[in-house]
Amino acid sequence: MWPGSPQPLGARYHRGPGGTPGTNFALWAGGAERVEVCLFDDAGHETRCALTELTHEVWHGFVPGVHPGQRYGYRVHGRWDPWSGARWNPAKLLLDPYARAVDGDFALPPEVYGHVRDWPQQHLADTVRDERDSAPFVPKGVVVHDGAPAGPPGGPPDDDWRDDRRPKTPWADTVLYELHVRGFTMRHPGVPERLRGTYAGLAHPAAVEHLTRLGVTAVELLPVHQFAHEDHLLRRGLRNYWGYNSIGYFAPHAAYAASGTRGQQVGEFKRMVRALHAAGIEVILDVVYNHTAEAGELGPTLSLRGIDNRGYYRLAADPRRYADYTGCGNTLHVVQPQVLRLITDSLRYWVQEMGVDGFRFDLAAALARSLHDVDMLSPFLAVIAQDPVLRRVKLIAEPWDVGAGGYQVGAFPPLWTEWNDRYRDAVRDFWRGALPDVRDLGYRLSGSSDLYAWGGRRPYASVNYVTAHDGFTLRDLVSYHHKRNGANGEDDRDGTDDNRSWNCGAEGETDDARVTALRRRQLRNLLTTLLLSAGVPMLVAGDEFGRTQRGNNNAYCQDNETGWVDWSLLDDPAWRSLCALTARLVHLRREHPVLRCRAFFTGRPHGPDGLRDLAWFSARGTEMSEADWYAPGRTLALYLSGDDLPGRDGTGEPVTDDSFLAVLHAAPDPVAFRLPGPPWAGAYELLVDTAAEDPGAPGVRHPAGDRVPVPARSVRLYRALREP
Repeated sequence: MWPGSPQPLGARYHRGPGGTPGTNFALWAGGAERVEVCLFDDAGHETRCALTELTHEVWHGFVPGVHPGQRYGYRVHGRWDPWSGARWNPAKLLLDPYARAVDGDFALPPEVYGHVRDWPQQHLADTVRDERDSAPFVPKGVVVHDGAPAGPPGGPPDDDWRDDRRPKTPWADTVLYELHVRGFTMRHPGVPERLRGTYAGLAHPAAVEHLTRLGVTAVELLPVHQFAHEDHLLRRGLRNYWGYNSIGYFAPHAAYAASGTRGQQVGEFKRMVRALHAAGIEVILDVVYNHTAEAGELGPTLSLRGIDNRGYYRLAADPRRYADYTGCGNTLHVVQPQVLRLITDSLRYWVQEMGVDGFRFDLAAALARSLHDVDMLSPFLAVIAQDPVLRRVKLIAEPWDVGAGGYQVGAFPPLWTEWNDRYRDAVRDFWRGALPDVRDLGYRLSGSSDLYAWGGRRPYASVNYVTAHDGFTLRDLVSYHHKRNGANGEDDRDGTDDNRSWNCGAEGETDDARVTALRRRQLRNLLTTLLLSAGVPMLVAGDEFGRTQRGNNNAYCQDNETGWVDWSLLDDPAWRSLCALTARLVHLRREHPVLRCRAFFTGRPHGPDGLRDLAWFSARGTEMSEADWYAPGRTLALYLSGDDLPGRDGTGEPVTDDSFLAVLHAAPDPVAFRLPGPPWAGAYELLVDTAAEDPGAPGVRHPAGDRVPVPARSVRLYRALREP
């Protein structure tokens, strides 16, 4: 063991003094008494090397002859005093928080726990140290090259990004597509079987072709950081499918790699990113920095708990317990410098080394807590705002956590966009007939200015969504009143009961042609509403062609056909038609800047004709009065003027576009709608009619002032024409 360097943290392969190749190991372990790096050969035999150098609480050393592919872990020695929060236990092999790759899977036998699980006095079990060795039962970190292992034969090395072109899609032009790396490709007939469920499978031309045909600009990947499966799932024969149980913030989840787990997963992930970039698609990661897989005081000891429990986690007033703002047993103590550094180092790594374009932060409010309360001037948000790398990528907040004061929709600072659950709720309620009036819907359709029109924020601060991975799929939203989560083994206690769904007259799947037709119309209504709204729309993989989870609204542990996308649905002409409509709406949005506005509408006249940029109409064809907004209503129309849009193009010229009228009618009976006359338009061309089985190309013209029949529960989109 040579002294090595305290920087950078993690395992770095390079040439040391005299040109000797080897690996420098550096681990922050505040308060520890001794640290050993443990090297494992292919047979599992362990060699322990003490890190004798300590610099600013970083234990470090250079081991000559340790090359990429070497598996390793740490043993950290210190006091065992859970009553004060100290939980050091050198019998437990610990994963390096900075490991770039992980080999092996987490099993959770008793040996993996730092305490004696079966202690007779269960209320004291977490206070009794377990002395059994956990090394045979836990995965190991893997030493990799600084960039990545060599690329495929004949191709560029995986750390060569010279041919990569980041799409850099502006927020206003972005259409998000949330998908699961494994679930998206597991049943895809065009992806070779050996690649299904992997990064290489998502990079396959058959998978990429669907994304480009649909027209989405970014994929938002459910967690791909190395994660572990919870004990209660393993005991029921299930696994964590979604991945919101991170344990390695630098390592691509090894189970999603087709090429190997001794560092090959790093290169495979990079090649996936390059393939998506080549197709014009950005890659956004759903990241879980709010908690780890070690759970509460009764959870396993896998990494941070054994390195420095008090340094990494928020502890309660009783230091034996954890402050839990996440509902997962623990919360990372982001105010601590070493924790903040871990998170920001990880984020920069994924941007600079792995090529990703942004992040969606799970339970972001937990990251914004200072001592206790959510603080929009917190160290985490301040560091992100000034970081020259991170402030330039896409940043999406899930703006809540489960603690007091954790609901923060609309409160995150400029640079951030937010998942807008108020949009979700208003749109669901409108189409199921539960919205008392249309005031809230008006705000949601026009960009949620009541939430985001401050501090220079724009409509694209709102990520609009009707469904997400968490909850019903779009098809299930119109097919079930009640969740069906029995397969999760939790007696239907899991998953929300506030689904805001409507089954259209029959619970679950049915052969009733009338109910089936209504459900498909409702799907068209929901997708059309989403893609015509101001803000950033987010689609969920498979919703565009009727994916179902059979009523399971919490499929986090369903790594099977319940959770996977069923591509055979596209064999049905009706589902192909829905997919075609979705693609048409996405492309219509891309072609027309008025449908993806970069600034909030003012409701004031613009241009010489005196037309307001946004106007609202009742079914009478007259502009909405104050009373109309407060009255019970199931019909709302919005006029979007393309004359003199806010902002200028790249050459400084004014931006103009067509004008559009969208009529949303959620009532169970048809309505006669009077098309607004001059100066709004001389005539109208029907572009989309969701009441039609093929709503894509009606091509009908109507003179302004005509009373047109709008079918029950339908959306009509018209282009406004100047001439009659």
